[in-house]
Amino acid sequence: MRLPLLALLARGPAHGYELKQDLVQLLGAAYPQPNVGQIYVTLGRLEKTGLIEGEAIEQSSRPNKKVYHLTEAGHEALRAWFEETADEPRVRDEFFMKLALAPQTGLADQISLINRQRRQYLNTMRQLSKLAAAEDRDNRISHLLIEGAMLHLQADLDWLERCQEELEELQ
Repeated sequence: MRLPLLALLARGPAHGYELKQDLVQLLGAAYPQPNVGQIYVTLGRLEKTGLIEGEAIEQSSRPNKKVYHLTEAGHEALRAWFEETADEPRVRDEFFMKLALAPQTGLADQISLINRQRRQYLNTMRQLSKLAAAEDRDNRISHLLIEGAMLHLQADLDWLERCQEELEELQ
């Protein structure tokens, strides 16, 4: 949450609730909705580390609000983040660990595990399809997020099929 908030603040000063609304509008319903409390806690941490500064703004009919803006250190952190590549190979997959350990425990059947996981992926795929149909057609970012999640799920389904074939050959 830290770096996405910094990225939103790169456009200009904002307060926590505005940042939450910006994330929701940008990413749509497919992305887990941020909790406004989490946003304010994160903003407090970013301020303590010197990546942002907050300023209390008086409001006549409402409580004061705190508006945040990026510091130079925040700009540098954001530039560094955009330069990094995402390197997240899925070799530490919890499902695969269950699959590998099931025969040693005698507590689960590998093919049953695969079938249960396959059902979960298919249910998630259906939910994402419904979400895509309901999402605003003009929100391309949200549609790309949904499409990416569905492509990952399809790859996971193909991999499950491969696992099942391999295990059936061993039996």
